[in-house]
Amino acid sequence: MPLINGKTCLCLEMPLKEYGASLDLQRNIALARQTGVIENDVVLILEHPPVFTLGRRAGIENLKASRAFLERKKIPIISVERGGDITFHGPGQLVVYPIIDLTKAGLNVMDYVASLEEIMLRTASDWGIPAKRNSVNRGIWIANKKLGSVGISVQRGVTFHGFALNVNLSLKPFKWIHPCGLTDVGVTSMAQELSQKISMSQVREIVMHHFESVFRFDLVRVDDNKLDHLVSCCAAENVFMKRSRSS
Repeated sequence: MPLINGKTCLCLEMPLKEYGASLDLQRNIALARQTGVIENDVVLILEHPPVFTLGRRAGIENLKASRAFLERKKIPIISVERGGDITFHGPGQLVVYPIIDLTKAGLNVMDYVASLEEIMLRTASDWGIPAKRNSVNRGIWIANKKLGSVGISVQRGVTFHGFALNVNLSLKPFKWIHPCGLTDVGVTSMAQELSQKISMSQVREIVMHHFESVFRFDLVRVDDNKLDHLVSCCAAENVFMKRSRSS
């Protein structure tokens, strides 16, 4: 598996963040990476409030609950450009969004997806959880129960979206969908497999460690001031590009 050598990757580690806001951030950073506004790859590490997302292959028939029911629960449904079908994000699930220039990294898409799975597999193994890949369905699995999901988008050679590892999150909302569009699978979490709550801060640190190891990146944490500056630059570039395309 090709590896990224000698690279510094900016790591924006955030707490709970609304899905829409994080998606806007990803898109802005991805555009800035494509156009050279920023020279480093970036990874976002965070959790989301409850939300269902529909990937490019998603069918609304895989949503078993009514929209009225979800409105009462205050859980939005958002269509996005990542691969895959319908899934759920919520507190207690660690979400990792790498924004990587695959061409400069020397990676193809299949190797990149396998690398994301490898990070989750190593993390689960560190807690003694024997997760495995599934040759038919991407992500990581314990028998027919999904522990971690992968869904990416690649535009002009730059990735965004990423993976979601179920740590402590409530699994109940998965009963309101056919997870990933599949009717014969279940969903699990690290907490469920071990019958105890897991430290999210420890999982974050381990995931960052394996991210560095698998991709051979040096992760550099970015503080809030640097983040604000980065977002401003990316947003300005995004507006400029939209105006240029419309003129």
